[in-house]
Amino acid sequence: MSHDSPIINEYTIQEKLKPSQMDAAWARGWRHFGSYFFRYNQTGFEHTTRHVIPLRVHLAEFQLSKSQKRILSKNRDLKILVRDAFLDQNKIDIFNRHKQRFTENVPEHLSNFLGENPATVPCVTKEICTFKGERLVGVSFWDIGRVSTSSIYAMFEPDESKRSLGIYLILLSILFSIEKDKKFYYPGYAYTESSFYDYKKNFFGLYYYNWQGAWLPLT
Repeated sequence: MSHDSPIINEYTIQEKLKPSQMDAAWARGWRHFGSYFFRYNQTGFEHTTRHVIPLRVHLAEFQLSKSQKRILSKNRDLKILVRDAFLDQNKIDIFNRHKQRFTENVPEHLSNFLGENPATVPCVTKEICTFKGERLVGVSFWDIGRVSTSSIYAMFEPDESKRSLGIYLILLSILFSIEKDKKFYYPGYAYTESSFYDYKKNFFGLYYYNWQGAWLPLT
């Protein structure tokens, strides 16, 4: 992975985009929080410069690893619900407990990621919810494009961390994307350097954007 690209740091505001326009934006390395769209290839992290790589899974190439099969089995007692995304106090409370896991770049508010109307701005956004009995223990907010899906933010109850819910929610997003006959799933950014986000790199069919217009296998 080359670090020779010019520094990219761009943003724009988009209140409404068609599914095909969302696909095109993700394919060029754009992400969004509500109507705020952004892309950048360098950032400061833990007092150093990190090189950002957008990731996507080619769903036709995806297969479960042994460890991922174990995670699915470990969580087979959970109830799964997919519905239009919305904010409520229960999710805000989970977010506030979940963000205590971070030591740098600590997120402030859940609405920073989702805006005030997450179900429709700038596109169709769903939430994948996991329940232990009646208790909500994990949520992933998930955009739907024409041929792609993309995760915005995922969170879970810290006292359920032994379930590997972060990876479990990604697996659910991938499996539901396959069920909907999509081609690509975007799990977000990671860094070329080792970091907290390395768990996103451990999926079959994973590619990264080289910031020069090409998606290349992440090996």
